[in-house]
Amino acid sequence: MRLTVEQLLDRQEIEDILIGYARGADRADIDLIRAAYHPDAIEDHGGVYVGPAADYVALMAKILPSAPLMSHLCTNISVEFVEADLAVTECYFLTFSRREAESGSFDSLTMARCVDRFERREGAWKIAHRRLAWEWNHEMPINETWGRGMIIPDMGKAVRGAKKPDDILYGAWARQRSGEEIAA
Repeated sequence: MRLTVEQLLDRQEIEDILIGYARGADRADIDLIRAAYHPDAIEDHGGVYVGPAADYVALMAKILPSAPLMSHLCTNISVEFVEADLAVTECYFLTFSRREAESGSFDSLTMARCVDRFERREGAWKIAHRRLAWEWNHEMPINETWGRGMIIPDMGKAVRGAKKPDDILYGAWARQRSGEEIAA
């Protein structure tokens, strides 16, 4: 099916919401997660949580700031426009996370799919209902050598990702023009 220019713009808005949700999860930026949902949205997180998305967001606000390192990658995003203000999306989330357990630390790689009903209300596309399906999981011992020291020879100097507001994404430097005084 050939998309209209308006549908292409709508698709971009929807993709930006999905990617913003992933960024919110990784950086513990709860505002980005909240912004993905309509106020009355439903979240079905694959049997882990089922209920109002607002309650899910509140739960994430408690968990994510101290959660371990994680990275969500959005792939295979498909958008089907059912009506002008209704779309069904499928998005694969490949998630890496570093975990701590009584048996020791490990890395976890998980694939899940989100099928979302997006609705445009008051001119804004947001998730009205999300259902997540778990596809697979692989766990492995931590083996972080950074290319056996060839990528990063001195990890003491390495800049690492962090949660909001400490991540480099939230620094004022990125929003200043060249030549202006740089803030940390």
